[in-house]
Amino acid sequence: MNTILFDLDGTLLPMNQDEFTKAYFAAIVEYFKNYELDAQELVAAIKVGTKAMILNDGKKTNEQIFWEVFAPLCGDIKEQFNNFYETDFERLKSSCKFDPQAKEIIKYFKDKGYKIVLAANPVFPLSAQIKRLKWAGMNPSDFSLITSYENSHYSKPNSLYFKEIADQIKVKPSDCLVVGNDTTEDEAATLVGMEFFLLTNCLINKKRKDISKYRRGDFEQLINFYEAKE
Repeated sequence: MNTILFDLDGTLLPMNQDEFTKAYFAAIVEYFKNYELDAQELVAAIKVGTKAMILNDGKKTNEQIFWEVFAPLCGDIKEQFNNFYETDFERLKSSCKFDPQAKEIIKYFKDKGYKIVLAANPVFPLSAQIKRLKWAGMNPSDFSLITSYENSHYSKPNSLYFKEIADQIKVKPSDCLVVGNDTTEDEAATLVGMEFFLLTNCLINKKRKDISKYRRGDFEQLINFYEAKE
């Protein structure tokens, strides 16, 4: 094992996913209220575009897929969207929590010589991924790769998302450990031969899986798992 992929939402950045999503759409609607866009149509178009990224077959980037689906519904407002992520998106920081151990765990594995990847589901632009990473108290330069909709052709829970990461940073999937809080989205990494550690601090288990089969726990237990492998 020489590479660790960390999920962001609910892993390095504690949050309630439903609360964050609600706040996100509220901020989007508020930002675009002067652009003569119907709020319900705007939200619906974003959801359709996001679903298209989740189902992306790899022929185009998630960015290309999103705008191909979104623009016919609400227009080509990419510049305005980019500005939203640079400005008003910052308001969503209050919807998240802060865990000082998250920063410490990154330093711990960096000091051990591991490649570190931010494996945040790439349905947001890089600017949004970096902002949320900074909310978690981290430096983007600590990561060998930060997945975003610009550099990804798949999304979680498609296992090819994880395969693409390994290809991009030139490592074998079998040399990778994925740390995440979602028993569906993050566990998909095992389908390409990666190991999986379930972080239970903000657990998401929509399919009610038996989590006793996973290596799991908090950041301290993650270190214990790593040291037991050494």
